[in-house]
Amino acid sequence: MSAKPHSLQRRLLALVLGVVTTVWLATATLTWFDVSHELDELLDSHLAQSAAILVVQQADVLEEDDHHIDAPSLHRYAPKVTFQIFHKGRLAMRSINAPPTPLGRDPGQFKPGFETVVKAGTKWRVFSAYGVEPDVQVYVGEEIASRASILWAVLRSTLLPMALALPLLAAALWWAIYRSVAPMRELGTALARRRPDALEPLVLQNAPTEIAPMVAELNSLLERIGTLLESERRFTADASHELRTPIAAIRAQAQVALGETDNGLRRHALLNTLEGCDRAIRLVDQLLTLSRLEASAAPALQDLDLCAVARQVVADLAPQAVAKEQSLELQAGQPCMMPGNATLLTVLVHNLVDNAVRYCPRASSVRVAVHSQGNRLTLTVEDSGDGLSDADVLRLGERFFRVTGNNESGSGLGWSIVKRIATVHRMQLRAGRSAELGGLAVTVVFEAPV
Repeated sequence: MSAKPHSLQRRLLALVLGVVTTVWLATATLTWFDVSHELDELLDSHLAQSAAILVVQQADVLEEDDHHIDAPSLHRYAPKVTFQIFHKGRLAMRSINAPPTPLGRDPGQFKPGFETVVKAGTKWRVFSAYGVEPDVQVYVGEEIASRASILWAVLRSTLLPMALALPLLAAALWWAIYRSVAPMRELGTALARRRPDALEPLVLQNAPTEIAPMVAELNSLLERIGTLLESERRFTADASHELRTPIAAIRAQAQVALGETDNGLRRHALLNTLEGCDRAIRLVDQLLTLSRLEASAAPALQDLDLCAVARQVVADLAPQAVAKEQSLELQAGQPCMMPGNATLLTVLVHNLVDNAVRYCPRASSVRVAVHSQGNRLTLTVEDSGDGLSDADVLRLGERFFRVTGNNESGSGLGWSIVKRIATVHRMQLRAGRSAELGGLAVTVVFEAPV
């Protein structure tokens, strides 16, 4: 069972929201600690400032016959802040919410500065200081809970709008990503609506730069598939067209051999049957070679000697030339190196030489020459046959084109194969009349890049 495919839109949304939320939480945490620290510093400074004011004022308030005074509460936050003044170990003044006992250390153990204490279940931040006289101690305290309330009030004004903005940000991100991946949805919809046999290029209006290369590669793939299918259709049509004749001839000769009582005539019919089989085999080989050339990509090339290829082909076809009393000559001197595919170049040379030997009359001459000059390499196959007219030369390369008036068997595909191999190897192919032998001259030129 295949796993359910992931949604790119959901993944992008989750990733972006995750990053935004993480950054928001980190920012909120840093803001919390920073505001809390700054608030403590601010309020501690207020405590110290208030204590300083009390130290200055207590000199005018306290007399030798001082008595206990409770300061009134004048502000709604006043119950959160308190102060005490002790003179000679006795409470001389305090705020209305201050306990009777010292907020900080006892006067006998008095130590100026900040400290955090708990009195009657309430946590206080206390600043202690000496008065104008050393027997006067001033305590100014503030409830820790009030600091937390102030901190929350500050953070609410900062973080609450950010928290409320997160859903709006998520909706905006969803909309933006949904719009951004719309071309991908259009591409999927267009592909889903196409017919199975539709190979025309896919057109996507206003495709973004991220999708345009994918659409281009997809169209290139469709083009290659179309070429392959067309090649297969051509191969099927060619095979059915060309194989019909040799198969019919083989069947006819087999029927003749089956009904013939004369051994000599039967043998002749069987030989014709074998010749028809050979022709069908050559035709199938040619069709398969051409089909592979048209359907495949550029073959792997390596440095090889074209002279060696020509020598091997001439040696293979020498018995055929001898049987027709022909003169088959090879002119190949120093090695002629070029990048190529050995199998394909062998087919190219074989087809050219085989055509010359096959279609030239008995006792004619066939010459194969390979030579190089600078960065140019030339292969020439010429003969002393009848040659071709200008009109026939122009038709070379057409599938199944054969010159009329020749009884030699053939498929008419050889030149198409030669032309395709020459194209693969970036060779120039020319045909004309041989100046020396008078027949057909085929020249293949390869010019190496400088």
